[in-house]
Amino acid sequence: MALSAASRLKEVFSKVLAGERIGPQEGLLLLKEAPLNALGFLANEVRKRLHPDGVVTFVVDRNVNYTNVCTTACKFCAFFVPYSRKEEGYLLTEEELLEKVRELVEWGGTTLLMQGGMRPDVGLDYFVKLFRAVKKHFPQVQVHSLSAPEVVYLARKEGLSVEEVLRVLKEAGLDSLPGGGAEVLSDRVREKVSPAKCSVDEWLRVHETAHRLGMPTTATMMFGHLETDEDIVEHLERIRELQDRTGGFTAFIPWTFVPGNTQLDHLKKSPPTRYLKVLALSRVYLDNFKNVQSSHVTQTMKVGVVGLHYGANDLGSVMIEENVVSATSHKVRIPKVEDMVREIKKAGFKPAQRDTYYRIVRKFF
Repeated sequence: MALSAASRLKEVFSKVLAGERIGPQEGLLLLKEAPLNALGFLANEVRKRLHPDGVVTFVVDRNVNYTNVCTTACKFCAFFVPYSRKEEGYLLTEEELLEKVRELVEWGGTTLLMQGGMRPDVGLDYFVKLFRAVKKHFPQVQVHSLSAPEVVYLARKEGLSVEEVLRVLKEAGLDSLPGGGAEVLSDRVREKVSPAKCSVDEWLRVHETAHRLGMPTTATMMFGHLETDEDIVEHLERIRELQDRTGGFTAFIPWTFVPGNTQLDHLKKSPPTRYLKVLALSRVYLDNFKNVQSSHVTQTMKVGVVGLHYGANDLGSVMIEENVVSATSHKVRIPKVEDMVREIKKAGFKPAQRDTYYRIVRKFF
């Protein structure tokens, strides 16, 4: 006789609480059938096992978009300007970037997160020049920049392999890669929302290559658009498999699609309950990831803090600059350090500022 959903859930809960790994079908069962608060409890238990000290971290960074001109025309993006109208867009100069980094350092920041559009008139030399300039003037700043699709685009443009591009960028000063451009790691979904971007295998190959070269990266997921529950579990399975091989991911960061000035505005924004459920599942499923981040940028600080009780041990960043989400109809409120400290304490945790590699640089307890 087949077990009921309740009985199967009880078995999965027991496995997780015993520290055992669950598989795709069990992950799918949790996502489809588990009550939100029960899954949140389970994720919180996993968080406490990995972070028994109750510390919740955040980073002070600057999210610099070096250009808004892009050829990929992703359907979820409200930020880009088509290359055919590039005169309406911008491209940062070395001097402009250095001024932004100078402000970052003055404000106590540690990380330069730099991403942008893919445009045919910008090649590898542009980034080599920028990264070298940043490291020359601000050697203490961690350059955490360029998503996998950008790396793939540069490799194609320059006629080089992904490894050759990453080696050149690393020598110039690139320290680590963000997980941007993952969206949902399902080629079926990517064909619908970002067909001009790299494939799932290419995204994974960039990160695996970076790990092999000694460059840590983060993994992300942007959901709440055209994916299914099965696609979400596939995404988690693919990055867990890679982490098993390399151990190079420092954190996982899920967030939701934000409509407004996009080609997907017919879709409703995912409710906080959906976000929290996927966040909790991520913490339970990714047993080889130490850190999971809650997103206050797309969810508001109120929901972001709730995420700390649904498995997250990091509240993201005090972003000195944010442009992409702000280009939608979503009102982004960027917190100050004191805001992050206050909210983390109110949630019952110990706040600490970290760097890109999740090393504590300042405690507030």
